[in-house]
Amino acid sequence: MSGRDGRDVYEYALLRVVPRVERGECFNAGVLVYCRAKSYVAARTHLDESKLRALDPAADVSGVRAALHAVEGVCAGGAAAGQAARDDAGRRFRWLIAPRSTVVQPGPVHTGLTADPEAEVERLLDLLVR
Repeated sequence: MSGRDGRDVYEYALLRVVPRVERGECFNAGVLVYCRAKSYVAARTHLDESKLRALDPAADVSGVRAALHAVEGVCAGGAAAGQAARDDAGRRFRWLIAPRSTVVQPGPVHTGLTADPEAEVERLLDLLVR
């Protein structure tokens, strides 16, 4: 159900790469978007390898890339979502934004209004990650 102006509330969180958790240094490498009204959840990622290597020259680039792709897979659902395949979009989003102490971490959740959640994912990726 859309609002009067055709826009729906959505939530988003940035995906941050924290190469050395003990140092706390991070950079944005993706965005998660969830729109309950559209039962929509998606993630888009972009790994800047030069930033990763600047923070940790010995970083496992392929491991970080795999972790980012795994988030995209959980959002996509189906076989790529693994155990979360049977969960609805909201449960998958909530699981992905749960705090964790790993190299790829979700940031705080923010909200907005959009008529097109899919376009919003791309807009946020361009604005906040690339």
